[in-house]
Amino acid sequence: MGRAVYEGFYEPNHKISDDEGFRQDVLMLCQELKVPLIRYPGGNFVSGYEWQDGIGAKEKRPVRLDLAWQSIESNQFGLHEFMSWSQKVGSEAMMAVNLGTRGMSEARNLLEYCNFSGGTYWSDLRKANGQGEPFGIKTWCLGNEMDGPWQIGHKTAEEYGRLAEETAKVMKLVDPTIELVVCGSSFREMPTYGEWEQTVLRHTYDDVDYLSLHQYYGNQEDDIGRYLARAVEMSQFIQEVTAICDQIQEEKQSDKQMMLSFDEWNIWYHTLESDKEQVLWQEAPPLLQDVYTFEDALLLGSMLITLLKHADRVKIACLAQLVNVIAPIMTEKEGAAWKQTTFYPFQQVSLYGRGTALKTELTVNHYFVEGIGEVPFVDSVAVYQVDDQTVTIFAINRHQSEVMDLFLDVDTIVVEEVLEASELAGFALKAVNTKDQQVVVPCEVDNYHQEGQSFCVSLKPLSWNMVRLKVK
Repeated sequence: MGRAVYEGFYEPNHKISDDEGFRQDVLMLCQELKVPLIRYPGGNFVSGYEWQDGIGAKEKRPVRLDLAWQSIESNQFGLHEFMSWSQKVGSEAMMAVNLGTRGMSEARNLLEYCNFSGGTYWSDLRKANGQGEPFGIKTWCLGNEMDGPWQIGHKTAEEYGRLAEETAKVMKLVDPTIELVVCGSSFREMPTYGEWEQTVLRHTYDDVDYLSLHQYYGNQEDDIGRYLARAVEMSQFIQEVTAICDQIQEEKQSDKQMMLSFDEWNIWYHTLESDKEQVLWQEAPPLLQDVYTFEDALLLGSMLITLLKHADRVKIACLAQLVNVIAPIMTEKEGAAWKQTTFYPFQQVSLYGRGTALKTELTVNHYFVEGIGEVPFVDSVAVYQVDDQTVTIFAINRHQSEVMDLFLDVDTIVVEEVLEASELAGFALKAVNTKDQQVVVPCEVDNYHQEGQSFCVSLKPLSWNMVRLKVK
């Protein structure tokens, strides 16, 4: 989509691109984020995509119309390029199959091409195209947002449920080791939300491993209190979908607990109006190039806390997207690459939010937001890493004027020392980062006090905070 791939991380004519056309500056920024899993090729794009167009000799690949975004797709970047790039980034692939214009036959062929060892038509074609060993892709999405009327090949819940059920069965006949993600609602406000999940799961529950959730948030009202409450709304969404999954589990008297894949989530609103004026049928048009602010970084951090607090059921969560398109990384054609404000909370959680998310109980005052309810001024989560015996605390202070003291009260952990403390705080709400100046960046602080086993962190108004503790 847009400049995510072309002019994003793939730009053969850039002076610092490698022999495969991958920009080395973008590659390094992606490596800094330590992303474990990357979903490809989308997104709305996948519902009209013919994967065979992106394999084989580049000079023979067809140029196509991408109807999802009314753009031109050159297919110079395809399956093999993506797998090579993701390997260099250090990420695994989460592959989506086209259940819009195509179906179960093409899905099983793609899986055979990617994962079967050899001796068959599709696996031998992969070898002929230069990949001797199977790609071994573990996680697969059964289409994308099939409940949406905007989707190419949009289906009713009954139509999609049956197709997804049969596609899941045939794919697991090809490779029983894979895990599958079935489409939930495109967002919580969909008129079919709830009913869609129930119908689809009644068809697919025994054959899939995850149900997907998608949601984007914005600050169109320019109300910081309401905006930062969106993470509470996200938590309510997760709880509702979890309850639906458990309802179907009970109906089916199944031993399997359905997990969730929040495989599209982000902030998206800055370019909603300007993108309506895009010139159609361009190659790599500048779509959804939201420039993120300090207040966007605060919400993104809050959303990350929400995802960690629901890590018992949300096992996959994909920020959409990675480069240029509502992304933490921005690039200039033939020029620089830089970090948006949202890069930093995402990076900190990716690096240090690994291990076991601890169940925390927070006693804190609230404010009220119509349509959402009570919103705590402070939200926080702690993650324990057994390998290095650390606890990392992520915390957000939503209060617009007051410092909030976060007291840690734990009976089973002894805090030995503070390894690191940082905050994003004190910036103008609309402050942004540019290629020339990184304004909104975390800074190291000593905003904590420890006396014996009493530990306190002072959270500035409107701040994102991380504290890493060495414990035993």
